[in-house]
Amino acid sequence: MIKAVRSGLWTCSRCLRQASRARQRQPQRRWLHAAAPAVPKAEGAPVSPVDHTPPDAKHDDALLREIFDSPPASRGFASPWKGIAGRQNNVGLFRNKYLTSPEGFLKFAEITVKRAQKLVDKVLKASTLEQYKAIVRDLDRLSDLLCRVLDVSDFVRVTHPDATIQAAASQAWAFVYQYMNQLNTATGLSDQLGKALNNPEVMNSWNEEEQTVAKLLQQDFMKSAIHLPKESRDRFVDLSQKISELGSSFVEDMQPEQTYLDCPSSKFQGMDPRLAQRFVRRGVLRLPTMSPEATMALRSVHDEDTRKAIYYATRTASGRSIRVLEALLRLRAELAELSGFDSYGRMALKDKMMAKSPESVHEFLLALSKHNTALVEQDVAELLKAKGEELGQSIAPELHPWDKDYYMESIRSKMRSRRRHDDFLSAYFSIGTVMQGLSRLFMRLYGIRFVPRDTLPGETWHPDVRRLDVVSDTDGHVAVLYCDLFYRDDKSPNPAHFTVRCSREICPGEIQEAAEQLGDAAEGLPQFGSPVDAANDGMHVSNHFGSVMQLPTIALVCDFHHDKQAGYGPAQLDYYQMETLFHEMGHAIHSILARTSLQNVAGTRCATDFAELPSTLMEHFCADPTVLGLFARHHITDKPLPYEMVAERLRVSKRFEASDRENQIILAMLDQKYHSSLPSRANFDSTEIYHNLQRQYGKLPPDARGTRWQGFFGHLFGYGSTYYSYLFDQVLSERVWRVVFSGGKDGAALDRENGERLKQNLLRWGGGRDPWKCLSDALRDERLVDGDEKAMRVVGSWGIKDDFHG
Repeated sequence: MIKAVRSGLWTCSRCLRQASRARQRQPQRRWLHAAAPAVPKAEGAPVSPVDHTPPDAKHDDALLREIFDSPPASRGFASPWKGIAGRQNNVGLFRNKYLTSPEGFLKFAEITVKRAQKLVDKVLKASTLEQYKAIVRDLDRLSDLLCRVLDVSDFVRVTHPDATIQAAASQAWAFVYQYMNQLNTATGLSDQLGKALNNPEVMNSWNEEEQTVAKLLQQDFMKSAIHLPKESRDRFVDLSQKISELGSSFVEDMQPEQTYLDCPSSKFQGMDPRLAQRFVRRGVLRLPTMSPEATMALRSVHDEDTRKAIYYATRTASGRSIRVLEALLRLRAELAELSGFDSYGRMALKDKMMAKSPESVHEFLLALSKHNTALVEQDVAELLKAKGEELGQSIAPELHPWDKDYYMESIRSKMRSRRRHDDFLSAYFSIGTVMQGLSRLFMRLYGIRFVPRDTLPGETWHPDVRRLDVVSDTDGHVAVLYCDLFYRDDKSPNPAHFTVRCSREICPGEIQEAAEQLGDAAEGLPQFGSPVDAANDGMHVSNHFGSVMQLPTIALVCDFHHDKQAGYGPAQLDYYQMETLFHEMGHAIHSILARTSLQNVAGTRCATDFAELPSTLMEHFCADPTVLGLFARHHITDKPLPYEMVAERLRVSKRFEASDRENQIILAMLDQKYHSSLPSRANFDSTEIYHNLQRQYGKLPPDARGTRWQGFFGHLFGYGSTYYSYLFDQVLSERVWRVVFSGGKDGAALDRENGERLKQNLLRWGGGRDPWKCLSDALRDERLVDGDEKAMRVVGSWGIKDDFHG
């Protein structure tokens, strides 16, 4: 099936949670500014690292900090932006020469569809052995052509500040998407691929990457029910449309049963009075149920009855939300049955996930839950003790659901330093220093660095965007990275990684085809400098080792604030924002280093439960003292960061990580139950299933009867049956950190040999190799190589070791 299932936008579950948590924490960030106590120096505290930066890169390294710490729209690295229409010497967005005007988007889409149709005709006419051998690369190129339009249009329509250009991108996206749907309703491409796969001589001619892509495409066709009779295919399309509509409605329109909670303001003692005052009218505090303030009130209000009322209001979704959710789950079960699967979970997991089956996911979650239980029991004991102390007892007899967050926050509060300090943690994390640190880290690990480049007229969508070329010490220019990191009113607050164009080998035949079209005035092509230039729409290519490759083109989007009160001083990140930037760069580094020949398996276009590993691994690096020693210096005094400040922050934030993990494990189990065969039953009750799981596997107090929180579980739509992925990659990334990088001991986090081990065995493959093989080679653990239920159980048994617990 030729479709954009591996979308150019990569917004992972953690990224979405980050944006939500950042908004919730914003009013109470003062504790981050508290100084660290005079604690003993942490083991492995920052030391002056050996500088491995090539001599000719010193200027680029200094410039990197300068261009990100300068005021918005600084001169020299962002041309004044007045829209992309009517600009002289306009090179087009991302240097795509079609995209010099709003009209160019549709022109790009129309020419792309013409080229795609020629490929379709070629595949449908294939009859000889050599033609069947070429089918997998022809279909991959067909997918690449469509994604060239879909990925850039998807990015532009949600990010570009100009409404006219957004509309043009949406029109181009819809035009190509409609064509793609036409391909997916015909059986010809699927039949031809099937013939190729059934021919042993064809299969033996393909390398591992080609075989992987062929099987992925075949599975896509199977999951689209293209092998069924027309009546069933029509029903499949109808169900898919209804699922999309219901899913969107579930996410966008979720509501609580009780929109506001009204209580006397005197009942809210303990809540930040500045926040509370915003909701008080005539002695009554009206608290919006779906607000960050409600979450904070549950953590801070002293009166137990008030906390109980807040708890019920915030944990009870409306009846409509539950009905929409259950209807969505029933339709998914019907879709799976129509496609020949016993459950939607089995359909979603087959061949696209490391787990492969619901049974394997269950083995992983059970093993992880078992490992986590003892840590949660310790948490519960501490919470009962804290409640008992408040009640004047040695230990409280019972912990209610509305007590948990309150006493967790009470314990965390006592852990935080009460001493003031001249410097706040964020003063050491200007965006410029963090970007400089990332470049230095990648240079040491992988031999690549960031080189700032001027942007040409029309190349970017806003003056704040900075362009970085990713340069390898062995392969030269390997990727282009556009960084749109600063806050704007019209930007989404969600941090995101977009793949605007994937890595892919451009074969000689494509270059010859482009050369022939250069002289065809009727084609209406832009003015290209060469056939190679035309073959990649004017965007960048590399020519190493005899192959022409289209370079990965990536956009990172965040919303960090400049300090306006300091005259637009450098944007200073708190620790969590710095961690976010490291996380997003982990997605980018996967796209950069996985320079595959076929775009269907480029970078993050890999198994969904594998894609979070590189980004989650980066969270370990940003907490490592030797890595922080590379860059974390005060933006004014240039003094190095006292690591004790970070150590305290981590101890506080991770104090109840095991309890948080228990909740994630149960939600992952819930996701599996909801996408089993259960929704097909007449007595399906989503609330009963959720509460039973809490009682069966949880050590924390389960939700009270009458609540139905699952109506707020928006990830059920986007991550149906794959919600376990983030937990899975948390475990994998910690294992890689401890085994490959020795947990950062003795400078192992900066060791080139360790970086090469990870790159060569895991990162460079993208999705072109069995991820279990990649993981087995990187960890040197043969137990994983088969990727069966036993391997999943092994991964779950590793657990997540909390070095800061207690």
